[in-house]
Amino acid sequence: MKTPRLILGLMVAGALLLATVFAVMPGFVPEPALAQADLAPGAITVVGEGIVKTSPDVAQATIGVELSRLTVAEASDDVSSIMDAVMTALKEQGIAEKDLQTSGFSVWTDQAYAPDGTRGEISYRVSNQVNVTIRDLDTVGDVLDAAMEAGANNIYGVTFSLDDNTAAQSDAREEAVANAEDKAQELAKLTGLKLGNVVSVSEVIGGDSYWAGVNAASMSMGGGGGPIAPGELEVSVHLQIVYATVQ
Repeated sequence: MKTPRLILGLMVAGALLLATVFAVMPGFVPEPALAQADLAPGAITVVGEGIVKTSPDVAQATIGVELSRLTVAEASDDVSSIMDAVMTALKEQGIAEKDLQTSGFSVWTDQAYAPDGTRGEISYRVSNQVNVTIRDLDTVGDVLDAAMEAGANNIYGVTFSLDDNTAAQSDAREEAVANAEDKAQELAKLTGLKLGNVVSVSEVIGGDSYWAGVNAASMSMGGGGGPIAPGELEVSVHLQIVYATVQ
């Protein structure tokens, strides 16, 4: 029976013999070791930005009534009556029922104080607001005027947007891809690499505001709702793209 040491020696001798035979074979070329770069290809990661400017086609405004009375019932009844008149005026301006949505109803107390610090009578304040979507931008000023004439005494600004932003987002993504490729090509040139295929693409969510008004709407509440300037909107999309590189 052969001992383990003898078996190990025979295995080593056999390996040396095979290596010698292959080494003397005509045309035999040893396989070179794989380079580290071949095992782990490089990559360039960039964030492309696409910005599209477009005109808004809808406006939103929050319109409300706020009153203070000596009793809750009186305040609530008066606000309700005026708000009914406001809603009627909005509908007469062509605002559809689906574009009117109550956004807030609040009741709280007001405590009056005399100059000497003693407490006076308590009054009750009631507020009712409705979100209004205006789809004809030429009528924004008229709609606000009609609401105020009907008794509205709170209008919380006017914002503009797109009813459907799908096309604008697609255009912004196309620009983001082109911007990312330009950045990646520049980085590849600076580092002596060649740009390969796209490895992955992901949309960056968050960060700066998605919609930004280029020209802010202005309102003058002294005797009318104008002037109102819709301006432009910016639709921005950020894409993170990873490119493979070639040495």
